[in-house]
Amino acid sequence: MKRLNLLLLTVICLSLIFNASGCGKGVFAPKQQPLPTPTPISPLEGWTLVWHDEFDDAQIDRQNWTFDIGGNGWGNGEMQYYTDRPENARTENGLLVIEARQEKYGGSYYTSARLKSQGLQEFQYGRLEGRLKVPEGKGFWPAFWMLGSNFATAGWPDCGEIDIMEFLGKEPDLIMGTLHGPGYSGALGLSKWNRQTYSIAEDFHTYAIEWDQNQITWFYDGDAYHTVTREDVGNRPWVFDQPFFFILNLAVGGTLGGMVSPQTVFPSQYLVDYVRVYEKQP
Repeated sequence: MKRLNLLLLTVICLSLIFNASGCGKGVFAPKQQPLPTPTPISPLEGWTLVWHDEFDDAQIDRQNWTFDIGGNGWGNGEMQYYTDRPENARTENGLLVIEARQEKYGGSYYTSARLKSQGLQEFQYGRLEGRLKVPEGKGFWPAFWMLGSNFATAGWPDCGEIDIMEFLGKEPDLIMGTLHGPGYSGALGLSKWNRQTYSIAEDFHTYAIEWDQNQITWFYDGDAYHTVTREDVGNRPWVFDQPFFFILNLAVGGTLGGMVSPQTVFPSQYLVDYVRVYEKQP
């Protein structure tokens, strides 16, 4: 009888360990993020704050964000399946957490999330910025970007695309800002590389654009590094005189992300402190 009781106790303990490790079907228990340094909304001279999400609520605000769901590469050979599960997207301690996980799901071997403000929060002109911490590791491709509100009818690239920030885990000292439109999309996008002397993934940084009817300028931690004007696109259409919506996503692999290294750590997280939109004062 004692041997039977010991065997039963062993089975129970192994079951608890199995579920706690995430291999079973127990309730998902997210790892709590450390509190970020508070980032107060300070007045910007010449600008008025018109919208923001600080991600302070217990859940993602569905008045601001919806999700793209699915796999099949997303036109870039990406390897992840995007979900709306808390395992892949949630709020913790004043942060939006987008988490890439190595798991078989929906025919893919990785999962992640792609949030968008399409049909909910769309903006034309102003200063648009986010404070973000990207994940390190070869194969990660986090981005903070925008598509034109007519995307559903015009399609890409006629709707226009503004990449406020793209980061490649395989080149941790590099971020990019790019403009895509008809005749200047994909590899022909009007892009600028911005290299640093350190790994950008080590800390939070602020990424922004200032956008008006004649040009768009990109900023990294307050410093301008790229400008594209209406004249720069030449006789090709300038499609940036309409509202655009935000996208925040963490891709795995793909044409820019590249191969995932065996040393790349999963799960890994793309953290968003805030997204804010300012309007130029008259």
